[in-house]
Amino acid sequence: MKETLRSTNLVKTYGPVSALAEVSLTVEPGESLAIMGPSGSGKSTLLHVLSGILRPDSGTVWLGDTDVTGLRDHERSRLRRERFGFVFQDGQLVDELSAAENVAFPLLLAGWKRSKALREASRWLERLGLSGMESRKPGEMSGGQAQRVAIARSLVHRPAVVFADEPTGALDQATGHEVMQILTTVCQMSGATLIVVTHDMEVAKWCNRLVEIRDAVVHDDRKLGVGR
Repeated sequence: MKETLRSTNLVKTYGPVSALAEVSLTVEPGESLAIMGPSGSGKSTLLHVLSGILRPDSGTVWLGDTDVTGLRDHERSRLRRERFGFVFQDGQLVDELSAAENVAFPLLLAGWKRSKALREASRWLERLGLSGMESRKPGEMSGGQAQRVAIARSLVHRPAVVFADEPTGALDQATGHEVMQILTTVCQMSGATLIVVTHDMEVAKWCNRLVEIRDAVVHDDRKLGVGR
């Protein structure tokens, strides 16, 4: 489902520290957006508020016609499971599960039969160049391969938005660029909006828009062309 993600006047503080100060943002369906900024600027807080992980002190986040900030905790959890996908710096895969089981996990939570979920997971692993690795566990894969598994898991349930928090932070430069190429390409093919938090301009260049956060406010918002 293609839905616009938008925020209005987001405010978030931690004691005396302002993490977000009246941040308003609109991300169109299928757009790829990089959020950059120095450490402590508020970029990760913005991602966590947009994705419903954190509640803002004030302001609103909308996904299509859904007021994310107005949902109760269990409703926001369901929203994250069903309409959002996540890729983190360390992948956050379950070490005890195989690659296919990790990818199938969101489908199992949604009530799919195990056999059907594993077949769909295998199809996604094949798309991401991991055919034949379905039974491998995360510890038996390279960092780049594990991140591909995480990307497959984030997209297997066909979310409206994929949030990626420093997805290449634990990888070398060449592997990081490979992961970003895969992430942006697969999101584009599936129609998912992509929002990436990064400190690396070379990573940001894979997206078609850049927002810079400084001192809790949007310092710059500009197009980057069409990605690589």
